Amino acid sequence: MTRPTVSLGIGRDGKEIRVGKVGLGLMLMTWQASPVPDEQCFAAIKAGIDSLDDGVKLFINGGEFYGHNLSTANIEMIRRFFDKYPEYIDRTFLSVKGGLKLGQLEPDSSEANLERSVSNVLEKLGSKKRLDLFQSARVDPKVPVIKAIGTLAELTKKLGFDHIGMSECKATSLEAGNEVHHITAVEIEVSPWSYEDETKRVIEAARKTGTAVIAYSPLGRGFLTGQIKSHDDLPEGDFRRNLPRFQEENMKHNMAIVDGLTAIAKRKGITAAQLCIAWVASLGDHVIPLPGSSLDKRTLENSAAGDVILTNEECAEIEKVVEIHTVKGTRYSAAAQSHLWG
Repeated sequence: MTRPTVSLGIGRDGKEIRVGKVGLGLMLMTWQASPVPDEQCFAAIKAGIDSLDDGVKLFINGGEFYGHNLSTANIEMIRRFFDKYPEYIDRTFLSVKGGLKLGQLEPDSSEANLERSVSNVLEKLGSKKRLDLFQSARVDPKVPVIKAIGTLAELTKKLGFDHIGMSECKATSLEAGNEVHHITAVEIEVSPWSYEDETKRVIEAARKTGTAVIAYSPLGRGFLTGQIKSHDDLPEGDFRRNLPRFQEENMKHNMAIVDGLTAIAKRKGITAAQLCIAWVASLGDHVIPLPGSSLDKRTLENSAAGDVILTNEECAEIEKVVEIHTVKGTRYSAAAQSHLWG
């Protein structure tokens, strides 16, 4: 069976880059005090790659700071994967977020810091797997977008990576950045409980600029699957324990959204997770849902959601559930919220 794909444009070899309609986020494999064992991570990555047709790459996303205490554990895990399985090198498209101040969750798009960040990623990644795309994790309000993208454009030539992305930017920032250098992908949070007016504007702007939308957290950080029913279901140390939407009273309120989506999924004969991913995928041919998974069976379930076709009536029903049951709680803490839609 041929699975849906998305074009990311032309690669350095002059050939079209086609990736699967559903990507794989690697953040939670390592961003915790006790990282997931390598073999479990590797099995999840391999499952996603092997689910695709020949010639189609799996879009994977890692981060320079996706480790305990903002370490480079994520990039080091990715390196170990490609060291062990070199046959998968050309079957993935690797996107990495960086551009934060060293050891801090604070954007810094100064020339010096962007060069430091890209160089650090390349060093930890090693020489086997090429860095396909680099993006600053957040827009730095102190540096004009056109200057930050201009710096990255120079670094593509100086340090040798191929594509530039943006993350958590507003539509006008994407358009401004794209005037300086083509933005291959823009990463924003998109799910049935994260679908703001600016989300819609970014998706439309990306369509016009020929930019892929990498829709992270399409499952509402796992909540929309229905498997997290209370604060106690989150393990100690899990960063979601600190997010407003995952506070006990907010979770009780937000379960109405989960119940509504689960009912639609049951009638469709798919899981609630697959319904959410399919709905995000339906928002445009250029939209790539990016669920995170460290289990091979979950990766396969998520990948299969790319094959699900929702009718107009089903999409309207999903949107009605979200409209009736408003979300309680912001996506991030007050401090982190200030860096959204930059």
